[in-house]
Amino acid sequence: MSHQQDSLRPEEFAEAAAAAVADVLGREPRQAAAVLAASGLFGVCAPEARGGLGLGLEFGVPVCEAAGKLQLHFPLVEQMLLARAFADSDIADALIAGEKIGVIAWQGSVQQKSATHAGFADACDWILVADEDGASLLQAQSVSVQANDAIDPEYPLYDIAIEAPIIQARLSAKAWAALKNDAHVLYAGFINGLGGQALEQAAEYTATRVQFGRPLSAKQVVRHTLSRMRLLHEASTATLQRALRKNEYSAARPADTAFAGAIGNAVFIIEKAIHLHGGMGFTWELPLHYSLRDVRKIEAAFNNGHQLENLGVQFIAAA
Repeated sequence: MSHQQDSLRPEEFAEAAAAAVADVLGREPRQAAAVLAASGLFGVCAPEARGGLGLGLEFGVPVCEAAGKLQLHFPLVEQMLLARAFADSDIADALIAGEKIGVIAWQGSVQQKSATHAGFADACDWILVADEDGASLLQAQSVSVQANDAIDPEYPLYDIAIEAPIIQARLSAKAWAALKNDAHVLYAGFINGLGGQALEQAAEYTATRVQFGRPLSAKQVVRHTLSRMRLLHEASTATLQRALRKNEYSAARPADTAFAGAIGNAVFIIEKAIHLHGGMGFTWELPLHYSLRDVRKIEAAFNNGHQLENLGVQFIAAA
């Protein structure tokens, strides 16, 4: 660990990230990219030689949490992942500077000539797609994209048709696997931010909404629900922090458990927050539904149900 990392604390990044993210809410992707790049967010985990900060994932997590908490609609996580993964090329320079926008299609492959579950594919320059033994970074102009709004009509995922792709660069199988593990870490942080925002909003609403002369939070069932929500949020935070630390053999821990737990806990928290808001919780004006849709899109992109099955098999095998 460098002296720079020794003198910094990950939590210090949350406030700076929140200020930058708040400044781009509602802006179109190119404008958002310029502002976020100027704040240095894309290069937090990228090497200093490429204009990044050269910090570990533990410094990227609070950045992603701040983005989740403010419901940022921009592929910040994937921009950070790609800048880190292509650290040995000029691609990282363009991503860190915000000159290019990169996204990832989490399902499908170049060989299948189709890929799916790519967010913001209509506004990007590069799309990373799995191939036979790794992943290829494709120029977005060389493929066709079609919005799939089944989960989210406002910020849909995209299906990609790959006929004559122009490959900008490639990742080896090892590098592709490392990127996916890093994605579990940073997306767990983003999801935790979504859940944290919903928890805070529910706590504030129930403390100020008065019925029959008493705030909703005075009701025992409401207090128990809020306590359960808080417990699950703290469990997600603790599990993610554990995943960031090496095990007793000084080896990195896989982040799949933290990622799966973050999804399940955030869905519970956000749905309960919607319920606690009563009828207002189901209105378009209340932004909680944005958080739920974001979690569901991530869950679908990573085929989380299949991952949970694999974790169950591993748990039984280790017993």
